[in-house]
Amino acid sequence: MTSEEIRNNVEKALEEIRPFLESDGGNISLITIEDDKLVKVQLHGACTSCSVNQMTLKSGVEMTIKKYAPQIEAVINVEA
Repeated sequence: MTSEEIRNNVEKALEEIRPFLESDGGNISLITIEDDKLVKVQLHGACTSCSVNQMTLKSGVEMTIKKYAPQIEAVINVEA
């Protein structure tokens, strides 16, 4: 899979999970993908102060991204 295909698949994954984040007053944006393995995202709105945002990141976002792009090894949140 090319880097462009990986990026497209990660964007599809974020589109799938975005409605759930928006329903809680949050959102997510893709910052970068490093070495086709590490995805850096930024949580927005209510997600930034939510006490379970790391669980959401690992159980929701990372799992969904890996469904679309299995070669991704980790997803991390970067602060603004």
